[in-house]
Amino acid sequence: MFEVVLVNPEIPQNTGNIARTVLSEKCRLHLVKPYGFKLDTAAVKRAGVDYWKYVEITEWNSTDEFFASNDTSKMHFFSQKGHVRYDKVDYKNGDFLVFGCESAGLGNEILGRYAAQTRFLPMLDGRVRSLNLASAATAVIFEAMKQLDFRV
Repeated sequence: MFEVVLVNPEIPQNTGNIARTVLSEKCRLHLVKPYGFKLDTAAVKRAGVDYWKYVEITEWNSTDEFFASNDTSKMHFFSQKGHVRYDKVDYKNGDFLVFGCESAGLGNEILGRYAAQTRFLPMLDGRVRSLNLASAATAVIFEAMKQLDFRV
C-alpha cells in the first residue's frame, strides 16, 4: 500500500480527485496543514463524490510533525525540479509519494534536504510551467501500482 502525501493543498477539487484515486488503488492519504480550504467544504466532497467515508486519511499539523512521525527514507518527493524521472524509480510497498501545493510545489528546504529522493514528470513543451496536481499524482500512483502488478 502506498502512502500519498499532499503538503499544504490549496484547491479542494484536486484533493477530492486525489482522494478518489487513492481509494481506488487502496492507498492511504496524508494531508499536511495548512490547507487552502476546509476539508468538509462542498467542493471537496463533490470531487470525492460519495467515497470520502471510505478513504483512509491522516491529517498532520505541520511538515515537522509529518517528517518526525514517518520514515523519510521511504519517501519520494515530486517536483518539476526533481532529479530522477518518476518512471525510473523502483517503488516499494509502503513508500510515501509526496506532493506539494498547487501554486508553489514543495518548498526549497524540503527539496534541498531530500534532493536524492526528488522525482519529476517530464513536460515536453517548455511553455508549460507545471502539471495539475491531481493529474500528476494519478500518473505517479498508477506507475507505482503498475510496478507492484497492482497488488497491495
